[in-house]
Amino acid sequence: MVDVHGAPDHPDDPRWTVAQRVADAVRRRFPADVLAVAVHGPLAHGDDDGGGTGEVGLLVATYRPGTGPPPATRRVDGVLVDLTVAAADEYLRQARTLTPLWPLTADRYVATRPLHDPTGWLCTLRDEHLGRLARARPAEFSAAARQAWYRGSAAHARAARLAEWYETDQALLMLGEARLAAATVTGLLSRTYFRDPGDAVRRTGLAGADMTEVGVVLTRQATELAARGRPVDGTVDDLLDG
Repeated sequence: MVDVHGAPDHPDDPRWTVAQRVADAVRRRFPADVLAVAVHGPLAHGDDDGGGTGEVGLLVATYRPGTGPPPATRRVDGVLVDLTVAAADEYLRQARTLTPLWPLTADRYVATRPLHDPTGWLCTLRDEHLGRLARARPAEFSAAARQAWYRGSAAHARAARLAEWYETDQALLMLGEARLAAATVTGLLSRTYFRDPGDAVRRTGLAGADMTEVGVVLTRQATELAARGRPVDGTVDDLLDG
């Protein structure tokens, strides 16, 4: 966990060492561009016992679009660093947008740890996102869940067909996509967000679910979506009317 100054409670963890080095380098090379630098993902929660081997997710918020370092993913001293760079206003706009991937993206807005945040922008980011959720109508979550369901249903159907053709490896990949999509549907219907895809399938009981079990979950979700006012199957007019 990080204190208010961004220092880790476990200074020997190489991930924190690398994260701080990247933050310092960003501030040194782009002093006029950088508004905030933060850690997100499992490391930011403070209860991740990755043994120093997990990924480091870093966010660099800039004052203006197209400034600061380029987004990049690279290993640094054996630690995988995923560097996200975004203009502060654009990132706030994303935080106020409810999409079918919300259960997998919300954690980035709510659970961050500052490495550099002199203006308190990260608190604004969290408050903007939570405020948007407070204003969201149930129909918005249902609409997003319906879109996620379509993705999951298509992946499940593709996985079943590939299995019939004995394309086992491809079938397993598509089944994984179906599991994750079904997990996001559950998250949207219950307004629950997850730390990452692995957390999503684990907490929804879909980790390791076979073809039949995923199909049962998708069928149950289709019934719930219909009960919320709009079935997943419709007419051509329904398609064209949005």
